[in-house]
Amino acid sequence: MASLPQDKLDALETRFQYIEAALSGGAGPDEFVKFSKEHAELAPIVEQIRAYSKALKDRKEAEALLKSGDKEMAEMAEAEIEELDEKIEELFQSVRVLLLPKDEADEKSVILEIRGARVVTKRRCSPVICSACTSATRPVMAGRSRSWKRAPAKWAASAKSSPISRVRAFTPA
Repeated sequence: MASLPQDKLDALETRFQYIEAALSGGAGPDEFVKFSKEHAELAPIVEQIRAYSKALKDRKEAEALLKSGDKEMAEMAEAEIEELDEKIEELFQSVRVLLLPKDEADEKSVILEIRGARVVTKRRCSPVICSACTSATRPVMAGRSRSWKRAPAKWAASAKSSPISRVRAFTPA
């Protein structure tokens, strides 16, 4: 198992202590916001660093008990060392992940747009509605101004609700 850079761990813990002191010391509003954000970022990292350091310290103490001469204490220390080794490995991995540099894009907002696919369905049209179905309606559909004059009276009332405009809406652009 490789070791973590102890100087970096110490620097993070020192910075965290400084931020806690500045927050409790009555910083101004702008500084308070800045320190609060930094405190929120460093708190989980420092918590894991402290747990890792405590586990390493406990392991050294258990090794000292193992070397002491008492047989019962040595057995207990051996069992504790096995547990601590697993815990140290887990904490090592978590601290290592937490020490990875943050991506600048993580703090920015994102707009995600999801668009539906175009669905094209074939419709069966009557010859009066669609000029593409038969050539019999081509003279009626020759131009918009003439098509409304020759179209049935119920279509002429509203161009928006006409079957012709609905058919045109379904044709791919």
